[in-house]
Amino acid sequence: MEENLEKLRQEYEDAKVKAEQYGNQVTRLRNRLSYKENRTRKERAHRLITKGAAIESIVPATKDLSEVDFYSLMEKVFALPEVTGVIERNLEGGG
Repeated sequence: MEENLEKLRQEYEDAKVKAEQYGNQVTRLRNRLSYKENRTRKERAHRLITKGAAIESIVPATKDLSEVDFYSLMEKVFALPEVTGVIERNLEGGG
């Protein structure tokens, strides 16, 4: 009887240790997931900022446009057949 009780206590302690280890593993996985999600957002933000800065450096007057005016201008520019052709050629690798 005493052996069974000691065995149960040992199993209980082992299970507690494993539960703590699994809890730590879950925390590590959550942290990794959060890091990767934040990294993706940061990479996107960096890309958008870089491209916006490129547009401003090429056409400095765009910095004085409101957001609505800027979007309207970009829609008009990117709707031009010449521009869409250049974009398509660049996407196809034809430069």
